[in-house]
Amino acid sequence: MAPLLLRGLSEYAGPKVEKEQRMKYRTILLFGAPGSGKGTQGHILGDIPGFVHVSTGEMFRDLRVGSPLGRIFLDYTSDGSLVPDDFTVQLWKEHMDTLVGIHRYDPQADTLILDGIPRTVMQARLLEDLLDVQRLYYLNCEDKAILYARLKNRALHENRLDDASDSVIQNRLYVYEAETAPILDYYPDSIVRRIDTSRSPVDVLAEIVADLKLLGSAPPEMEPEE
Repeated sequence: MAPLLLRGLSEYAGPKVEKEQRMKYRTILLFGAPGSGKGTQGHILGDIPGFVHVSTGEMFRDLRVGSPLGRIFLDYTSDGSLVPDDFTVQLWKEHMDTLVGIHRYDPQADTLILDGIPRTVMQARLLEDLLDVQRLYYLNCEDKAILYARLKNRALHENRLDDASDSVIQNRLYVYEAETAPILDYYPDSIVRRIDTSRSPVDVLAEIVADLKLLGSAPPEMEPEE
């Protein structure tokens, strides 16, 4: 990252949030490599009353490309690198404050489905006082060919520049293994559920919903009829 862009983070990240007593967000984490299906499952769960899906990837991509923040995002993701931790967490906090302010998320009533954050152990530490993590669903696909195919398809249909070439995908998977995968050791094994996502999205969703019901987080309308 160019030093000038880093120097501009504090200027463009918006007003600093005053330190205040925040209640912890009841949270489900969707975790896995690029192409593992986090976004697919997050969007489905986020459409269910009582759940709110927040994707940091979408949050960043919603930034205007020509804006200072948009250029910072593109400078990193164009080669598969991660956006800096402090910047990511600060932008996420401001995004959550906005969702609360416009009544799209009620911390007292809703369960937060997080996709794409935390992406490093440092981010997990920075968010520790904000998140009450109930479950971490480790969406795991051992077959790298499936991940490549999904990312290529996503680039084609969603105009995702960060999935546009083999070299970028390779670097994203390398960065995931080096910087993101260690998060699995940060959270206790008791909240981690490993799910094979080489299967169909419907099968993956069914396994997540079954576990949410055991956890007691699933709304009544997700319960099967007798």
